[in-house]
Amino acid sequence: MGANAGDGTEAASPDLHPIRAKILIVDDDRRNLLAASEILADPALDLVLAASPEEALRRTLREDFALILLDVQMPRIDGYEVAALIRSRSRSSRVPILFLTAHNKEDMHVFRGYSAGAVDYVFKPIQPLVLKSKVEIFVDLYRKTEEIKHKAAAEKRLLLENLRVRGEKLEAEQALRRREEHQAAVLRSLPIALYTAPLGVEDRRLHFTNDSIERITGFSRDAFATASLWETRLDPEDADRVFADLRTVSDVGAVALEYRWRNADGAERHILDQVVVHHGEGDTAAELFGMWFDVTERKELELSLQHASKLEAVGRLTGGIAHDFNNMLSIVIGNLDLVKGSLQGDDKVLRRVESAIEGAHRCAELTSRLLAFSRRSPLQPKALEFTSFMPGLIKLLERTLGDRITISTDFATELPNVCVDHAQFEAAIINLAVNARDAMPNGGTLGIRIQHRDIPEQDGCEGTRFVEISIVDTGVGMSPAVLARVFEPFFTTKEAGKGTGLGLSMVYGFVQQSGGIITVDSSPGQGTRFVISMPALAKRGFASEADDHGTSAETVNAVDGAGRAVLIVEDDPDVRYTVTSTFESLAFKVLSAHDGSEALRILESDPNIALVFSDVNMPGAMTGIDLGHIIRRKWPQMPILLSSGYLQENQDTNGFDLLQKPYRATDLIEMLRELLGDPVLSSESHRER
Repeated sequence: MGANAGDGTEAASPDLHPIRAKILIVDDDRRNLLAASEILADPALDLVLAASPEEALRRTLREDFALILLDVQMPRIDGYEVAALIRSRSRSSRVPILFLTAHNKEDMHVFRGYSAGAVDYVFKPIQPLVLKSKVEIFVDLYRKTEEIKHKAAAEKRLLLENLRVRGEKLEAEQALRRREEHQAAVLRSLPIALYTAPLGVEDRRLHFTNDSIERITGFSRDAFATASLWETRLDPEDADRVFADLRTVSDVGAVALEYRWRNADGAERHILDQVVVHHGEGDTAAELFGMWFDVTERKELELSLQHASKLEAVGRLTGGIAHDFNNMLSIVIGNLDLVKGSLQGDDKVLRRVESAIEGAHRCAELTSRLLAFSRRSPLQPKALEFTSFMPGLIKLLERTLGDRITISTDFATELPNVCVDHAQFEAAIINLAVNARDAMPNGGTLGIRIQHRDIPEQDGCEGTRFVEISIVDTGVGMSPAVLARVFEPFFTTKEAGKGTGLGLSMVYGFVQQSGGIITVDSSPGQGTRFVISMPALAKRGFASEADDHGTSAETVNAVDGAGRAVLIVEDDPDVRYTVTSTFESLAFKVLSAHDGSEALRILESDPNIALVFSDVNMPGAMTGIDLGHIIRRKWPQMPILLSSGYLQENQDTNGFDLLQKPYRATDLIEMLRELLGDPVLSSESHRER
């Protein structure tokens, strides 16, 4: 326990000598103990660390604590049992218990925690500000309580003396009242409102005992005297669940309700409503006691964390399979290109081969979109001119959406260019349009509007220009619950087999990665409006779509290797064989290595190599990028071409030419023209692949 501030007759000023508070932190993971102790480190606090439930119970037998931070998941005895044992002992029965948990966030577990004696929860990973704020509240209440105890003891001693000390007694009573007022002010400042209510679901007249409710909801205490106020502003989607729980409160003794409630200003807030039964004479249920907590901020943080966790999970999953998947597609596409070259004259078989190649590229495009969504794949941004780009896209949408959907367009004149990956931008617009079509099963209108918006200069900051692309439908719209999860990975309202739940997530990831913002506005029966805002280009600084004309696969002639030596560095034997066959078909002499070390040995022994073509990700310590840097130092004139099915977050090609897997033979030929100085050169934009 903290030492008394004086000789017992008067507690010292809390500003000069604050009462020391001892906090017990219980967690079987010492890393968590260290993290919590670092967050709560304070000269006025004594932190006691217990690495096991048994040690915690022994400590509570011998010592008094202001607060106990208790992990839920522990071996042998879980946090609920430990809390129950602590509550069963008279010495520790009133010590506040704050549960720490990373898993048990469901209402059942939260209710079980409160039933075991917890006063609050903190969810892992711990937010330092949240933990410190909650601990400071309970420490402050502990100190005020201790001060009150000291004052009460002093008053008792003064009463046992004589009447000469009446003046001192009066002063102590006045000090006690000041401290009580201070404690009441602290309680009023918390987002908590206390109330009583009659038993029964039918009568929900709430009689609040403090004025916090007006600050939380905008309604006065008297307004809740009518049952209709609480019921009419309760979210309809939560009502059945809340009333079902209330019907059980008389039997179970307490319930924890969490629901959405509409404030006086129309804003929706998340409320945690703790309800317990108060027993009167004869142990019969008399009325309900309740506490309102505004937990909106906590709920928003939880949703943000869930979204970030799902985003990270998709990114890790996609990154893990992208390299191997694109390698396999490289084998398929490369061999199909080789087969296609030997089938000239057989149009039927050629069409089948082209169809197979197109299917493989669609698989590669799906992987690319997943990587872009999770921000694990570099985009290929170029200046996009809406006047030349949109007409072709509108024609594609007309064919895709069908006759029942009418497309209306409204494009402002003199639209500035934006810098985006053209393929990803087109896929995003198509995705939004297809979702709009599905929301209009009986047909409707899809409006596409593009305009520019200028944000003027403010406070010395340069003004900004945006291009806004609006996609508006006249469909069924979305409920608030669906709208809140619309960009969530794997969330879909479509029937099984008719949607992956990744479409809008990919659009969201692409827009974010491109430096833009996407917003959505919808309500049931009122349609949906998506708005993509992209920063405009001040002037042309990127290759545009028009710069790529004349470099299509049909215009690329085969390169004549003329027996020049090429070193291929690839760890996958099947990919290496396919690439080797492609180069040999172009009349190159091919040398191959399975990793960077073997490649360097070959380069040392053969000075006549004309090009090094290396995979980026290979087993061992040396990547293709590392190999490229070594070659630049030793053989600065050596052309280097890298290839990758997946660039990791920490990988930068550092100016090396890169060919993304899977690629067509025509893509490889175009890169070879640039690197080997072929007279027919490709545009510079191909060097940015």
